[in-house]
Amino acid sequence: MLVLVGIRWLAPPELTAWMTDPARDFVTLSISVIIESLPFVFLGIVLSSLVQVWLPEGFLLRRLPKNPAARRLSISLLGVLLPVCECGNVPLSRGLIMSGLTVADSMTFLFAAPIINPITIITTYQAFGWNDGILVSRIVGGLLIANLVGWIFSRHPQPETLLTPGFQEACAVDAAAPRTGRVRRTFLQFSTETSAMMPALFIGAGIAGLIQVAVSRNLLVALGSNPLWSVLALMLLAFVVAICSNVDAFFILSFGSTFLPGGIVAFLVFGPMIDVKMLALLRTTFTAKTLVQVSILIAMCAATLGLAVNFVF
Repeated sequence: MLVLVGIRWLAPPELTAWMTDPARDFVTLSISVIIESLPFVFLGIVLSSLVQVWLPEGFLLRRLPKNPAARRLSISLLGVLLPVCECGNVPLSRGLIMSGLTVADSMTFLFAAPIINPITIITTYQAFGWNDGILVSRIVGGLLIANLVGWIFSRHPQPETLLTPGFQEACAVDAAAPRTGRVRRTFLQFSTETSAMMPALFIGAGIAGLIQVAVSRNLLVALGSNPLWSVLALMLLAFVVAICSNVDAFFILSFGSTFLPGGIVAFLVFGPMIDVKMLALLRTTFTAKTLVQVSILIAMCAATLGLAVNFVF
């Protein structure tokens, strides 16, 4: 942050004089995604390191229900205790897998946590209150979709194949590492997770900025009054803008007079689960095939939820 502020104050005007308006927009939007996401990514990495190093082995597993469905439901509710958006939940879910949680269980946490974390709930209420069932639809719909994803992938016969070879190797190394020197292991884990997350975050932010410059928002707004296209348009917008779940309710509030409630709910549910930045971060852990399957499944569920809200309200 200090480096960026220093560049802004000290750089001569000629440094950016050559840039066109689209180029300026690209830089501004990309940097804004990075600045917005970075604190939560670091918070997630810190929590991930603490979970892996400082909690006793099997601490979480011993306290979760034995029944798979009840366990996934309990895990999906953990987000209430963590004020971390979707960016920070990726390294945290990686830490949960390394701690012994199944891939399906970690997916359930990963997709539910950013929607039901306390900051997200409060900001959504502040933006919409109880109007049109937006808040309730977001919370209940997010939990249902996350648990559905977890249930479907819990049926996979070889869940380890859902993970990238690099992450499988990291899990194997972590399991074989000696359990001594917790402070040193914490710093090593923090360094490892940071080196995995940072490139993905910068690449995802760059892609998000590029798409926002290339895609016309006027086109999206023009589709807002149609019950079907309003849902699809706002899902596309959520995928493109890649905005943090802690503040996305205030962003989409400005579209409230243009789009139907179902489209807003689809935006608020789909965006925290799948966007260009999130896919870049998830690619550090899951294979491309897995991400395609997850993205299609969540998109279909979010669209169905949005259409149902439009039908009811």
